[in-house]
Formats: sequence, structure tokens, C-alpha cells
Amino acid sequence: MGVSRAYLLDTHVVLWLLAEPGTVDPAARAVLADPTSTLVVSAASAMEVATKVRLGKLPVEYTALVQAWEQRVRDLRATELPISAQHAVLAGSLAWDHRDPFDRFLAAQAIVENVTLVTRDAALTAFPQVATIHA
Repeated sequence: MGVSRAYLLDTHVVLWLLAEPGTVDPAARAVLADPTSTLVVSAASAMEVATKVRLGKLPVEYTALVQAWEQRVRDLRATELPISAQHAVLAGSLAWDHRDPFDRFLAAQAIVENVTLVTRDAALTAFPQVATIHA
């Protein structure tokens, strides 16, 4: 076991861990399963999933996940990371040519909270201000 470290789960990682854990890279799964790791899930991910279900970009079966979001986050041994004004200001002002507001929130939260973002999103892994591990 290593030194305790905090990890922010990208939205797709949350969905994979809940529905298809084998999709997550085995090395990342091992890090996340380590009891010394602290896992956090952004409130932005809750909004992203709810929005994508409403718009039909995620199957209607995900409605149950949205309705039980807080419990499902706890099922992952994670805690919710609320969006603060500091997160919002940084997300809106990052000098980064990326328009996805959910990704901008995740990047800002990772920076402000000094946590490692677990993602497979190339735009996030390429952003030098954010520490990431490959999901």
C-alpha cells in the first residue's frame, strides 16, 4: 500500500466502474481499489449524466443511475465533490481551447483540489496543468 492520494473520477470512469468495470485499465483499477486511495466524483458528472440521459445521448436505462446518484457514488467508495465558486471561476477562465463545460469543471477541480484525474479523455490528458492517470 502506498501513500494516500486523492483521485477525481471522470464521468466515463464512473459509468464504467458502475456498469462495466473491466473497461477501466487494470492498473487504474488497482490504484482505485487501494484502500489508501481517496476517490471523489464531481457534481459536474451528475449533471453531465442527467443531461445526456435527458438528451438521449445515454440510454434511458441510465435514468435509475441518475435517480440514485448519491448512493451509487457511495457504492464506489467515493465522495461527492461539490462545485465551488473557485472551481467555476477557474473553469471559465482557463486558457485552454476546450469548450466542453463538464471537462472544464473537472480540470478546474483537479487543479484547485490538487487531485489526480482518472480519465481516458485525450483533451484532459493533454492539458499540462492537470495530473492524470489513464483509465
